[in-house]
Amino acid sequence: MTGGVQLPQAEADQRYEVFHTDCPARTVIDHVTSKWGVWVLISLRGGDLRFYELRESIRGISEKMLAQTLRGLVEDGLVRREVEPTTPPQVTYGLTEFGREVSEPLGDLLDRITQRLPSRGEG
Repeated sequence: MTGGVQLPQAEADQRYEVFHTDCPARTVIDHVTSKWGVWVLISLRGGDLRFYELRESIRGISEKMLAQTLRGLVEDGLVRREVEPTTPPQVTYGLTEFGREVSEPLGDLLDRITQRLPSRGEG
C-alpha cells in the first residue's frame, strides 16, 4: 500500500491530537464519515467489487461522488484499487486490512440502528 496514512506500529502507538486541524487522523475520519464513505466501506465488506457494481449497490451516488470517495479511501489506505490491463481497463476495489478493521464497527452500527427502527409498516 502506498500513499496511505497508516504508520509503522511504533508511530501508531503514539496518540494523535485529533482535535488539531492538522492531525492526519482527521482526514481519515472525514473520509470514513463522509456522506458516501460509510456506504462504500459497508458495501465492500461483502467482497471486492468493480466500479459499476459499487455504483449499483449504493443507490443515489453519482459516478463523480463515487470516484471522489474511492480516491480518498484509497489514499487513506482503507481501500485497495486493482487495475487489470484490459481494453477497457477493469478496475476492482476491495478493503485492505485497515479498511476491514474500520468497516467492522460501521457494520455493527448499521445493524444496531436497523434493529431498533420500527418496522416499515409501523407508524
